[in-house]
Amino acid sequence: MAAPRPNIRRPIHAVILALTATVSLAGCQTRQSQLAQDDDSAWYIGAKADKPFDIPLVDTGRLDPKYRRQTVAYTGLEAPGTIVVDIDQRQLFLVQEGGTALRYGVGVGKAGFSWRGEARVGRKGVWPDWSPTPTMVSLHPDLPRTRKGGVDNPLGARALYLYQGNRDILFRIHGTNEPWSIGEQMSSGCVRMLNEDVADLYEHVPVGTRVLVKRSGRGARS
Repeated sequence: MAAPRPNIRRPIHAVILALTATVSLAGCQTRQSQLAQDDDSAWYIGAKADKPFDIPLVDTGRLDPKYRRQTVAYTGLEAPGTIVVDIDQRQLFLVQEGGTALRYGVGVGKAGFSWRGEARVGRKGVWPDWSPTPTMVSLHPDLPRTRKGGVDNPLGARALYLYQGNRDILFRIHGTNEPWSIGEQMSSGCVRMLNEDVADLYEHVPVGTRVLVKRSGRGARS
């Protein structure tokens, strides 16, 4: 018997719309998508047990096959264990031994927000809280100063926080409660994944993992 669909509340569009034009990289929000269904729960087919919340499972049949999690051949020069994000292709690769990689579909930042470069996973979070940056608060003083982790939280089930040296660069790889945004260029900068995919990636990568974010075939700022 099929698992019951989780009780998914609608994303927090009031906050999303307030942040559309000015949100910074750490906001990890998006504009309201025209790809969203009137009934968001139509995207979900069940739930995976997790703590303290179950992870809603997405009907990946709704996604282009190239954005579904799979093992693929990989010919890049990066060492096994490296995370490579291809902004143009909307795909994230976790390089494996033997010329393969785990490939995941991702959503990326809209024009003007997508960062590229090299960093490392400085810390990891399970159902993390979300907080606006000081810049966001100065532009929108009515924003909540924090939002507790949960199904409606913009960071989703897991987050990887990217650092350069000891500095948090305010760029995240995280889950999303808007699965229709996978494969799109519409977030405010961060790399978003299906919650079940980011939970899978979380289990594979330790703190300290090298992360290379490429755009237009290049991985560093000009």
